[in-house]
Amino acid sequence: MATTIDEITIDYSEESGQQIIKQLDKVVLSKGAWTTIMFLFAEWDRKNQKWSAPKARIDRFQKKNGVYRSQSKFKFTSVKQAEQIIEVFQNWIQSGQFIETPQDEQNPDDEN
Repeated sequence: MATTIDEITIDYSEESGQQIIKQLDKVVLSKGAWTTIMFLFAEWDRKNQKWSAPKARIDRFQKKNGVYRSQSKFKFTSVKQAEQIIEVFQNWIQSGQFIETPQDEQNPDDEN
């Protein structure tokens, strides 16, 4: 179990040693008691015996008793879906519907 953010990974291997999730990249979006990380990863395709195209997911971790535990995650299922999410955020930001307020400028969960 991870006790630091640097130790958090989504690499996963079966008991046989076969790796089935390979982390390709990791970006920490927020730090603190609640930590949010975006991962780029590939999954092992048993049928075709090769790695999948890269996928992305956002995980939310809570640090409790000194250990980070996954609390929720969202997997982007396609490039199209990721592009739609980007477009929605851009529209909200450009229209002024999604703006920072003074209390949003520093998330109380973030470490300095």
